[in-house]
Amino acid sequence: MKATGIVRRIDDLGRIVIPKEIRRTLHIRESDPLEIFTDREGQVILKKYSPIGEMTTFAKQYAESLAQVSGHAALIADRDQFVAIAGGYKQLANKSVSRQLEEKINNREMVTASKGDRNFISVCDEVDEEYQHQVIAPIICEGDIIGSVVLLENDTRGKMGEVEQKLVMSAAGFLGRQMEQ
Repeated sequence: MKATGIVRRIDDLGRIVIPKEIRRTLHIRESDPLEIFTDREGQVILKKYSPIGEMTTFAKQYAESLAQVSGHAALIADRDQFVAIAGGYKQLANKSVSRQLEEKINNREMVTASKGDRNFISVCDEVDEEYQHQVIAPIICEGDIIGSVVLLENDTRGKMGEVEQKLVMSAAGFLGRQMEQ
């Protein structure tokens, strides 16, 4: 564990403020859920909770099915990173989503674009990925954004359209409903 040198006191209601620098570094936003753990040495550990991360095995299976049916690379992300990838772009596994993707998802925008289009975005800032077409939909659970479903295609002739949009919307809707149960 890394020491920060920051000390905070617990108030009379048992609350503690997580410093802005740490929240920014860990992408913790207002109303984000946190898990609380303790270890044998008496340390309290806060971990950002990812509902999609809880169902990683299921998400991987779903991504594989989506890739197989669509013929495109399928990626499933929580709000911070890619948790399941199938059909290509394995280098994005556990990498952070781009600020552009985060912004689109937070605005509940669906994206269908080809490289060169005004609304074409990079899905990951950490890795230079080459793809020509994309379809992206937010995953919404009980009114909250919890992640996204992304289809990518590198073939310049394989432009994505209404079928891929419906597939991604169905996948996002299904995953959102699974989290509600």
